[in-house]
Amino acid sequence: MSKSTSKLFIILTGVLGIVLFSAKAVMVKLAYNYNVSTVNLLLFRMIFSLPFYVLMAILYKPDRTVYIEKKNYLSLFFFGFIGYYLASFFDFLGLQYIKASLERIILFIYPTIVIVLSCLFLKKRIKKIQIVAIILTYVGVVLASWGDFSVQGNEFATGALLIFLSALTYASYLVGSDWLIPKFGVITFTSYAMIVSCCCVIIHYLIFERTQLLNYHQNVYFLGLGMAFLSTVIPSYLVSYAIKKIGAADFSILGSLGPISTIILANIFLGEEISLLQFLGTLVVILGIVIISKSKK
Repeated sequence: MSKSTSKLFIILTGVLGIVLFSAKAVMVKLAYNYNVSTVNLLLFRMIFSLPFYVLMAILYKPDRTVYIEKKNYLSLFFFGFIGYYLASFFDFLGLQYIKASLERIILFIYPTIVIVLSCLFLKKRIKKIQIVAIILTYVGVVLASWGDFSVQGNEFATGALLIFLSALTYASYLVGSDWLIPKFGVITFTSYAMIVSCCCVIIHYLIFERTQLLNYHQNVYFLGLGMAFLSTVIPSYLVSYAIKKIGAADFSILGSLGPISTIILANIFLGEEISLLQFLGTLVVILGIVIISKSKK
C-alpha cells in the first residue's frame, strides 16, 4: 500500500467512525417512536456494550510493574460516572425535546468548555484566538437553533439545556481524566470507565425505574444493539486508530464532519428539515472548533 493510499485509508477510517458516532442521535430519536423511556433505552445501550468492555478490561490489564494508587481508582470511578453515565443520560433525555441535528451541534461545543475548565482548574491561559473561536462557536449555536427556539420555546430551551449539560459533563471528563490515562492506558481506562457507567445505569434503573424490559417493540432492541456496537464500541476504536495515525489535532478537523453527517442522517431517516439559518450556524460552529483545534496544535 502506497503512502498516499495508506493516508486515504486512515482518513476514511476516521470519517467512518465519526459518521457512526453521529448516527447515535438518529437511533435514539427512532427508538422514542416506540414509547421507550430514557433510562430503559440507555440501559439497553449499556447492557449490550458491557460484555465487550469487560472482555477488553480482562485482556488489557494495567501494567503490574506500575503502581497505581487507590485514589486513582476513585478518580476513575468519578470520571466514569460523569463522563459516560451523566453525559449520556443528559444527552438521551435532551433528545426527547430537540432535533437530532441540533443535538449534535450543541454537543460539538465541548472543546470550548474544555478550554474554559482548563483555565479555571488547571490554570492554563486562554489565547486571544481561542476567545474569538469560543464566541464564534456560541454565535453559531444561537444561529442554528434560533428558528426552533422561536417556535418551540420552553420545550426547546429544556432540551438545549440538557444537551449543554451533556457537553459540560463530557468536557469535565476529558479535562479530569487526562492525567489518569497514562497511568492505566487508553484501552484499560476506557474499558473501566465504561464498566462504571454501565453499573451506574443499572443502579439507576433498579432504584428509579423498575419497569418491564421485555414488552417493547422488537425494533427498540435492534436500535439498542445498534447504538451499542455501531455507535459506541466500533467507532471508538476506529477513531482511536485514526488519532493514533494522524494525531488528535488533525483528527479534530475531520471531527467537524460530525454535525454535518448528523444533519444529513436526520434528514434521511427522521425527515428533519434543514433551514438555511441552521446550516449557516452549523458552518460557524465548525469554523470555531477548527480554529480552536489549530490553536491547540
